[in-house]
Order: sequence, then C-alpha cells, then structure tokens
Amino acid sequence: MGRVVTDARMLARALADPASVVGLDVKRWTALLAMARAEQLIGTLALLLDGLAMPAAVKTILADARTAAEHGRRAALWEAEMARRALAAIECPIVLLKGTAFVAAGLSAGQGRSIGDLDILVPRASLDVIESTLLAAGWEWVKPDPYDDVYYRRWMHELPPLIHRERDRMIDVHHTILPLTARITPDAHALIMDSVALENGLRILSPTGMIVHAAAHLFADGDLAGGMRNLWDIRCLVEEFGADGLDAAARRHGLHHEVARSVRMVDALFGEGEAKGIDRAYIRRVTARDGWGRPTRPVTRLAFYIRSHWLRMPPAMLARHLWTKWRKG
Repeated sequence: MGRVVTDARMLARALADPASVVGLDVKRWTALLAMARAEQLIGTLALLLDGLAMPAAVKTILADARTAAEHGRRAALWEAEMARRALAAIECPIVLLKGTAFVAAGLSAGQGRSIGDLDILVPRASLDVIESTLLAAGWEWVKPDPYDDVYYRRWMHELPPLIHRERDRMIDVHHTILPLTARITPDAHALIMDSVALENGLRILSPTGMIVHAAAHLFADGDLAGGMRNLWDIRCLVEEFGADGLDAAARRHGLHHEVARSVRMVDALFGEGEAKGIDRAYIRRVTARDGWGRPTRPVTRLAFYIRSHWLRMPPAMLARHLWTKWRKG
C-alpha cells in the first residue's frame, strides 16, 4: 500500500471521509491514532469511525476514546454549571466559549471534542465583581506572579487564569477575544449582545460569532497549535449553520481576512479545495506531525511562533516583554 503518509493530512482525510480508513494497515492505523491523540481529535475520530470495520485493537482504543470524551463532556457541563451558580447573583451575561459552548448547545462541533479549561466571555465593566465572586466561591490564581498579573490586566483579553481549589478545574474569564495589544480590535460588546441564551441562563455566541472567534483564535492570536481541531470546529459550524451573514460579521470585527482564510483552509483540508499562495504555509504548519504524532517542521513552527508574538503586540513592547520573561527564567 506504499509508504505511510508523513503528515496530518491523513487525519484530515479520515475526519472528512471516515470510510477512507477501511483497509488501513497496522502502520497507517498507528499513524492515524497517534496524530489524532496529538491533535486532541481522538474522541471526534472515534465517534465518526464507530461501526466501521477495523482491527480489534483499534476498536478497543476508539471505544475508550468515546468513553473519555463523554466523561469530558459531562465534566465540562458540570464546571459550567458550577460557574453559573457562583455568578448567578451578578446581573450580566455569561457567555460560554469554545468546546463547552459546543457541548452545552448540543452542536456537532462538540461531538467527541476534547475540552480543557472553561472559557467565558463577560462585559469588561463586570470583571471586578466577577473576579471577587469567583475568588469567594473557591477559585484561586494559578500562578500569582506580580508581573504576569499586571500584564494580563493591562494588555490581555482575559483575567489571569483561575483554578478551583477543590475540583482542580481552570476558568479563563475573557472580556474580548483578542489581546488589547493586537492590531485587530473585535467588537466584544456586539459579540455579547448577539449571543444566544441557553435554557439554564448561560449564553453562547451567535453562529457567526462562534466562527469569527475560532478564526480569530487561530489566525490572529496564536501560533496555529491545535489548528486542526480549530479548523474542524469551523467546518462543523459552517455545515450546521451555513455561511449567511458570515462575511458581514467578520468585517464588523475586523477579521475578514482571517475568516476568509479559515474557510479556504477548511476546504483545502477537508474538502476538494487546493491551498494556494501563502495558504500552503498555513497548511504545512497545521499538518506538521509524523507517523508517531510527533511535531515536525521545526523551522515552520518557529516562524509561526514568532508571527504569533508579532501579531500580539508592537515590536518595542514585545522586546520589553520577552526581555522581562527571559530575566525571570
């Protein structure tokens, strides 16, 4: 059957066309599962492949992955409920973000999704009362460092991360979706005003808001780590809700280029499209895994790491920040 595919396009194909895995040899199954674990997509893959012919050992691994994903879903929903109860007396919208929002709303993007921290978006004017309420309810700072504390509060789009002292679960409280130092300034007020209420009173972003947020996180803030999972989120959201109003929403938040690139890359990775121009470099970064799930293409990864910091802050501020962090070890 030829040599094993040496990057994560193999995983993208399996996600988009589950039947493509039928007949894989041992090396290809090993590569596919290793890549899926590394990209935190093993639960999603396990659900999509359920019922297909596969070796018994693979079937056991994927069954365990489905069980773990269901446990993660329940844990995420419980943590959201704990935050809802803690903040119930505060009269402001609490908007769930990312994976917790997907599973809370029963969206296809949440099926099997790996979920880490609880991410919420709140009005910036409510940050002080939300912070004090969470601290009183058992959350505490993950790493109380004076420099980091000032940096987060002055320049970031969220409070310093908090962790619950008993449940050991983290919460990230956002007041917008990109750092205040970033070149792009999304309209956080509009995102909150357009959000949709769930039955329990918590909220999620509108469909276009969720896509805009995913694109912003991927292309305007980070180094594309976890990019495959973010692009799969966008694919699921577009398939479920369509793209009506997406371009207008992206332009409203200054993220037209990022959203357009995300749609092109989704088509290139999971559809029939072909990456062209600079998009090829982004695909190269997103698929940088070998057959054991290890990161590859160190030069490409370094370039995107540098790019992520360049996007986050002006050069002089970046130099001061990196110098301070280096001195602190």
